Amino acid sequence: MKKINRLISPYSESFFLLGPRGTGKSTWLKDCYRDATVVDLLKPDVFRTLQSRPESLADIVKGNAQAKCFVIDEVQKVPEVLSVVHSLIEEHLGLQFVLTGSSARKIKRTGADLLAGRAIRKTMHPFIASELGEDFSLEEALKYGMLPVVFGSKKKDTVLSAYIDLYLREEIQQEGLVRTLSPFARFLESASFSHGSQLVSSAIARDCGVGRTTVDGYLKILFDLMIASTLPVFLKRAKRSMATTAKFYFFDTGVFRTLRPKGPLDRPEEIDGAALEGLVFQHLKACLDYSGRRDSLYCWRTSEGKEVDFVVYDDKDFLAIEVKNAAKLDSKDFSGLKSFAADYPEARTVLLYRGDVQYMHGNILVVPVGRYLSALSPEEPFPDVNWRR
Repeated sequence: MKKINRLISPYSESFFLLGPRGTGKSTWLKDCYRDATVVDLLKPDVFRTLQSRPESLADIVKGNAQAKCFVIDEVQKVPEVLSVVHSLIEEHLGLQFVLTGSSARKIKRTGADLLAGRAIRKTMHPFIASELGEDFSLEEALKYGMLPVVFGSKKKDTVLSAYIDLYLREEIQQEGLVRTLSPFARFLESASFSHGSQLVSSAIARDCGVGRTTVDGYLKILFDLMIASTLPVFLKRAKRSMATTAKFYFFDTGVFRTLRPKGPLDRPEEIDGAALEGLVFQHLKACLDYSGRRDSLYCWRTSEGKEVDFVVYDDKDFLAIEVKNAAKLDSKDFSGLKSFAADYPEARTVLLYRGDVQYMHGNILVVPVGRYLSALSPEEPFPDVNWRR
């Protein structure tokens, strides 16, 4: 696979680089921090040494006196080394530590709390369209997602299945996060029906035949491993009775498709619609994270069922985005955005669809979804494409 320049920016101070496996953390680090000394905790001998004596990290640092940057890969494997990193930073030795991980679970349990603010947090996401440029294909992305480990493969279905199995075996079972895999595997299938929808853990529990507290524990595992997240409801200055249940998304469309069961009663357009909404979500989330605007994304849904898929709200933007998996639109497709605009006339409104023509519908900008995704970037997460009011 040819080199693809990622849009996440390097940093000169110590930082955490978190993200699910296969998102390209190691590749990016090798490119941006070529002179760094790497401490890879996936290597059995390195893992055993630091697990038995976390303080031996200081010996590694002293033994590489010429090095100014140290990459500790998969730090959650031995989170106790964070206290050593903390001490080394406190010594003001002018060293930079880049701490990568695919799970925040063990890091949180150590009480390190991301080194008490001494190291910022960055998140690596799957590819976004603007990183791929002309190699971006909307149809391919909807079918296989945007994971780098999948993108460069000729057998994408096989790699996606193996990716799910890897997480079940290595991240779930070997780490002792669940007693047995079968109930968790059923939970993953059931949770896939909530992708792009309100998350109701009691409904998932009934479907899986387990208790609600078990499902809540399973969901926490997904969130800690960063392979799923929720989207809160926008409630600022609410003028209507609002639903308050968050929406749920897997972090990558290909992962969602692989987990989602298909049968005679499943309508393809329903799965395709959820996949498209999820693809937009992962692009928006990545661009916001890369631009340092982590907590700016919401959904909007009234108790009466009026809804908008995404709301961006911070000191830089106030924007409502609706996603439709259709090439032709009718009046009802605009009803959610019109309701939102009635309550929040300050907001810009955008509808993304599968058609080819960009136009204005009243004050709503209608944009082909592929064009909009290709225009998104951390520098300009929400471009004004020929905006007219």
